[in-house]
Amino acid sequence: MAIFKGSKEAPTEAEGESAAECLKVGQALVEGEHITPENLAQALGQANGDLLQFADVVLGRYSVGRAELAVAISQATNVPAVDTKGIEIPEEIKGILPEEVVRTQCAVAVAAEGNTLVVLCSDPAPARRAAIEAAAARPVKFFVSDPLTVRTFIDQVYRADADVERLVKSLELGDDQAKIAAVAAEVKLDDQAPVIQLVNRIVSQAMRDRASDIHLEPQDEEVRVRFRIDGHLVEAFFLPMGAHAALTSRLKIMSGMNIVEKRRPQDGQFSTVIDGKEVDVRVASVATVFGEKIVMRILDKSRSMIGLSELGFPRETYLHYSKMIHSPFGMVICAGPTGAGKTTTLYASLLEVNSSGKNITTVEDPVEYVFPGINQIQTNDQAGLTFATGLKAILRQDPDVILVGEIRDADTARIAVQSALTGHLVLSSLHGTDSVAALHRFLDMGIEAFLIASSVVGVIGQRLLRRVCDSCKEPYTPGADELAVFRQNSGGSEKATFYRGAGCNFCAGTGYRDRIGVYELLRITPELRRLIVGWATTEELRRLAVAQGMRTMLREAMTLVEADVTTIPEVVKTLFAS
Repeated sequence: MAIFKGSKEAPTEAEGESAAECLKVGQALVEGEHITPENLAQALGQANGDLLQFADVVLGRYSVGRAELAVAISQATNVPAVDTKGIEIPEEIKGILPEEVVRTQCAVAVAAEGNTLVVLCSDPAPARRAAIEAAAARPVKFFVSDPLTVRTFIDQVYRADADVERLVKSLELGDDQAKIAAVAAEVKLDDQAPVIQLVNRIVSQAMRDRASDIHLEPQDEEVRVRFRIDGHLVEAFFLPMGAHAALTSRLKIMSGMNIVEKRRPQDGQFSTVIDGKEVDVRVASVATVFGEKIVMRILDKSRSMIGLSELGFPRETYLHYSKMIHSPFGMVICAGPTGAGKTTTLYASLLEVNSSGKNITTVEDPVEYVFPGINQIQTNDQAGLTFATGLKAILRQDPDVILVGEIRDADTARIAVQSALTGHLVLSSLHGTDSVAALHRFLDMGIEAFLIASSVVGVIGQRLLRRVCDSCKEPYTPGADELAVFRQNSGGSEKATFYRGAGCNFCAGTGYRDRIGVYELLRITPELRRLIVGWATTEELRRLAVAQGMRTMLREAMTLVEADVTTIPEVVKTLFAS
């Protein structure tokens, strides 16, 4: 393993209390201009003298680089930091330490040198080292890395789906419906029953793989389990068809759905705790030719809400959009396809305008995250509470700002437009390919053009692009087609060196990890209003918007390629460039 330049040569006992180490690490990061002194003071206050907590805070909240943090911890604790890019953990080392110890201490065994175990940790405090040495019962050599990298290795080694086969064998119950229902229900009495363990393993592994959705899809002879990770579906594993009925019945019971109804689409939700995090899971079922398909959406409650300034807006777009959502009235629309991050943008907008002097009310389906100080209404079709009826009710509640989770029909659109015209600020999402197409969706719904022109203040179109993994980023030469697309849409950039991810442990071999938003902001100017009232085509509207300074999503995406944040193939795949 390559020792990082700047880290100490040999491990010695960490000196002083953890609070002292936190301060040393923080000072090193301030000296390297990775965080400000103000950020350091806030991080120290949140860490309570725990180096691991401190590392988590500066990584997550202040976006410190992983390598820089590892070197700073090394300098503070006299334990060498290593470059983890090439580490492949041997099979005989995997699972050599108990999972509970590994997760509690944030440390993982990665190799053996003779009888000595090589352990990667994030906080080499004496108490943590002692716990690991006691569990290993052999000499241990410690190296440090950042918590994100260590936990990635832990999740690779200690997979939640490791003994799924054993659990599945006990669930192959044939077609005996009474027995299936009994097995699905018995977990209320026995949390160790195979079916609840199987559900927990599937959701746990999805969480550890950073999945947003879980798909349980019955095929001809087996059940395919897929996770949506960074917007792309990945096959996780397969289950025998014999496990499908009990698994489906259990999920329906947990979600409050009708266990007997197998033809009608249903939805529900349940809450659980995975790896110490409280998680809400939305469940939807639909009948296919091979049986019921279940899709679960994972909502991590512990995830802190993202502020508007952290979404990745270009500075000019941020300033214009921020000004829009502080308008006293009018409608601001967030447009994009399913999974484009519209809800995240709208929630960030609410955080920006929220104050004790404003009555902010939302109507959503469903309420994904709960805000303090904001009135959130969940739609309920059975009770007659739809977006349209909920919006009518809100107007009698003296609102200042209204968030409509999604405009799906003409009734909702008409009431939302009227609300914007009568002195309220209305924020809403709308399915559309881009910002200009969203205006035409309103026209398609039968809303008069003059009402749209009068009420809409602006439209923000968005997509999510996968980021190049910073652990395996490498230069490459794009093909002629890729280069042609880049040159055509990048505004004449002369960029010569391009980067992509080679695939590594950190990104599960994909070359990408996490996503970034790409946006286009359509401001409704007097000239655009005249075109809208005249029923102009989308192309005419787009041409005028670009002439007035709108940067298209494709142009913004190529700016991200130029900055080596994403790749040309990812832009082409997401934005359908031609």
